[in-house]
Amino acid sequence: MIQAARQEGPQTAHPAAARAIPAAQNARGSGEALADLRFRTLLGVEGWARLPAAVQARFAHRLHPGDAITYVGEVTECRMRPAGWLLAQLARLIGAPLPLGRDNGTAAVVSVTEDGASGGQVWTRIYARRRGFPQVIHSAKRFAGPTGLEEYLGAGFGIALRVKAEADGIRFVSDHYFWRLGTLCLRLPRWAGHALGPGALTIDHRDLADGRFSFTLTLRHPLLGVLIRQTCHFRDPVPADEEIVP
Repeated sequence: MIQAARQEGPQTAHPAAARAIPAAQNARGSGEALADLRFRTLLGVEGWARLPAAVQARFAHRLHPGDAITYVGEVTECRMRPAGWLLAQLARLIGAPLPLGRDNGTAAVVSVTEDGASGGQVWTRIYARRRGFPQVIHSAKRFAGPTGLEEYLGAGFGIALRVKAEADGIRFVSDHYFWRLGTLCLRLPRWAGHALGPGALTIDHRDLADGRFSFTLTLRHPLLGVLIRQTCHFRDPVPADEEIVP
């Protein structure tokens, strides 16, 4: 059954994540890097040690509040069943967090902005389409909740995520879905969200070497199978002092 809980005051972060979030006191533009222990703490010492050095570097650098880092690439695969396509269209009501079409070979851009107010991150994803305007997806990651990481999609809906270390990257796995309105939070049990809801969501960040990585979103329903699968390939930004000037 749906579990409801009222929260007094601001939401409390996951204990481990709370200890890992240092106050962003460095002035913006000071040139000093901010160490980011948030993902390292969620993965644990052994899990973090398993990651390739390039993946550690991407998830160990914390931006100054208001700053952003942008990754450019392309959609290399996008498959969806009819039920997945229908679900993606219905999800327009909460900001269209799923790919709306099957286009591939098109441009993809991801921008991650540090949110100084919440201590989390704002993710903006832009996917070009062969017809019409690009699809723009906004979501916010907050290091809070029972799993230590939540992603807010829109209209109060969100996903609690668990983080797992893989030999070639990081896997984000949906634990449960929820809806929040002020201090009221309605949590959908895991079995209900996966069987009666959209299904189990996994997001894989895999290192491809030479400054490249893949980002794969898979939505799998226990009865209907894989509803949506989208893979994008990105490359790390080139430092300003290494840019080639014509």
